[in-house]
Amino acid sequence: MTETWRYCGNQIKLWRTQAGVSREELGKEANYEYESVKSMEQGRRRPTVRLLQVADQMCGAQGKLAAAQEFLKPEPFPARSQDFMTAEAEAIALNWYEPLLIPGLLQTEEYARALISESCPPLDDETVEERVRARMQRQEALTRRTSTMFGFVVYEAALRTLVGGQEVVQRQLHRLLETGSLRNVSIQALPMGRCSGVALNGPLVLLETPDHEHWAWAEGQDTSALYTDPAKVSALTQAHDMIRMNALSITESAEFIRKVAAEL
Repeated sequence: MTETWRYCGNQIKLWRTQAGVSREELGKEANYEYESVKSMEQGRRRPTVRLLQVADQMCGAQGKLAAAQEFLKPEPFPARSQDFMTAEAEAIALNWYEPLLIPGLLQTEEYARALISESCPPLDDETVEERVRARMQRQEALTRRTSTMFGFVVYEAALRTLVGGQEVVQRQLHRLLETGSLRNVSIQALPMGRCSGVALNGPLVLLETPDHEHWAWAEGQDTSALYTDPAKVSALTQAHDMIRMNALSITESAEFIRKVAAEL
C-alpha cells in the first residue's frame, strides 16, 4: 500500500508542478495544511479523495488524478486481523469472549464509530467511515447465516465501559437484548469477580471451519494471532470453557444486562 501511496502522491506533485500550482495553493483549496499536502505527495500519508479531486480540477488532469482513488480506498480492517476476518466470514460456529468491549458483531453503529474514532494513532475520517461500514456489514451474518451458531460471553466491565457516553452504551445494551433473541445467537454475561484469573487475560474467539477444523483467535494491545495448532487451540478452548461455565445463563444474562442498563 505504501508504494501505491508514493506513486499517487508523486503523480499529484507532477501534475501540480506542470500546472504551476503551489503546495500552498493546493492545500488552501483542499483545506489541508502545507505539511499535510507534502506528506501525501511524498507517500508518507495516504492521499485523500478530497486532495485527489481538488488537484485533478486545479491541475486540469481531466479525471486522471481522481481515478486513483479507486486504488487508495482505506483498508476495511487492520492488516493484523485480515486472516481472522476471512475465517469469521466462513465459520460454521463461533464462540467469542470479550472482557472490556462489546464484541464487534454486536456493536451498534454509534458505538463502533465512537470506538474506531478513538484509535491511536488517529485514523483519518475516510478510514473511520470505511471500518465502521465494514463492521456493520459483518453483522449481517447473524441474520443471513441462520445455520451458524454464534455464542458470546461478555464480561461485566464491557457492559459498563462508557464508549461514546452513557446514552450510547444504554442503546448498545438494548441492542444486545434484541440480538440475543435470534435463535442462532446466545449472549451470556460474566459478572465481575467470577473466574478472574482467566477472564482478565484478554479476548478470544473459537471458530469451527466448514471442514470442521477448530481454530482460535486471541488479541492483545497491539497484536493478534489466529491459531490452528491443536495444542494451542485446546488450551484456549479450555480457557473459554472455564469462562463460560462461570457466566450467567442466557435468561439470567438478559436480566443482568437490563439491570446494568438501568443503572447507567
